[in-house]
Amino acid sequence: MSKTLTEMAAEIVSAQAAHTPMSVEEITDALTKTFNALNEIRRSEDAPPAGAPAPMEEETDESSGFLAELRKNPMKSIQKHRVICLESGREFKQITNRHLREFGITTKEYRKKWGIPARQPLSAKALTATRRKNAQERNLGELLKNARAKRGKKGDK
Repeated sequence: MSKTLTEMAAEIVSAQAAHTPMSVEEITDALTKTFNALNEIRRSEDAPPAGAPAPMEEETDESSGFLAELRKNPMKSIQKHRVICLESGREFKQITNRHLREFGITTKEYRKKWGIPARQPLSAKALTATRRKNAQERNLGELLKNARAKRGKKGDK
């Protein structure tokens, strides 16, 4: 779990106070200045870059209704050529931890939250089918089976 700005400011000032003698007033002043600086940094990180499109919110009744419908049946968000993120409403070919980090969750937590089976890929069905076909053509299943068997024999010795 991430630290609050107050905790971070306290750590920074306590590290400074450990190396430099400081009065109570100086510590209080340093805490205030450090907290304000961290708060400003957080606001600048959270703000969208200049010229960037605004994040897609449920702007219209139609789009919010569509997302609400998908949230009722999350498996419908995984479609042939796209996957719709149930957190943001954005479309992807594959939902990754990198995208979900914006919401403070992992793909495992996302699956659990929305009731998606652990073995269900969070990628478009066409992409999943292409990967499966390529794996079969390259005989990756057999190679994996042989590697596991070989590793098992080394453990027996």
